[in-house]
Amino acid sequence: MKYVLRAVALVSLAALFSCGAGPAAHGATKYDAVLARWSKAETAKDSSLGGSFTIKATLYTAEYIEALMQSEAEKNLWTASELEDYKYNFLKGLNLDENIAIHLEMEELGPSAHMSPFNEMIALWIGRNKYAPTDYDPRFNYPLQGKRDGMVYFPRFDEKTGEPLLNRKMSLRLVLNGAVSPILGTKEIRMIWDIQAEDAGNAISGTAADRLEVDRLIRRMELLNAQKTELEAQLEAKNREIDEVNARIEELQNR
Repeated sequence: MKYVLRAVALVSLAALFSCGAGPAAHGATKYDAVLARWSKAETAKDSSLGGSFTIKATLYTAEYIEALMQSEAEKNLWTASELEDYKYNFLKGLNLDENIAIHLEMEELGPSAHMSPFNEMIALWIGRNKYAPTDYDPRFNYPLQGKRDGMVYFPRFDEKTGEPLLNRKMSLRLVLNGAVSPILGTKEIRMIWDIQAEDAGNAISGTAADRLEVDRLIRRMELLNAQKTELEAQLEAKNREIDEVNARIEELQNR
């Protein structure tokens, strides 16, 4: 897991929503409206167990990220360049150029929730294809009583082709296995977002987005060059084998 490498960015993210310091606390009506559009919440109750399980999931779309960044810029009176620098570090720290990011908030009241291994308990359906997390907050593996929040990440690009998985109007379906909590029993929790391609994060504006795309393309080029080197080595080995076979054929034919 690479989650530990994002600790600084996650501290910054947590600071936005803690102690009343988040955008909503500053009366950011536009931010609140955008947050409501990209957040889904479900609560399950069990009277026999005397408890409840609540989960809220916020999909980090381009619109949501822009609203969050603009709200912070207005609150802190940033210049345009300061905003772009903050946005770049925020997005890079959370690796949003490579992943689809979803912020989860959970609350378990009653018997403890047991969510380990979390990567087997949650999945994202993109169209007809199911994807496991590429990374997540490791605290989701620990028993839960009370509240916990953190990030979970899913691939944004096809592993083989490098093409974006979100390239047209489609639905995203986040599915949480009911086994995570005795409150849920066997009932899955499903959250669905209907998105356009630009909602998925490819349309984040400004120089920060350009810098992130350059970073991603450089990493993609490094991968392609490594694959090219490996294929060239395989081709060279095959050519040597062909030469050896031809030489043996000529030797046998000339006897």
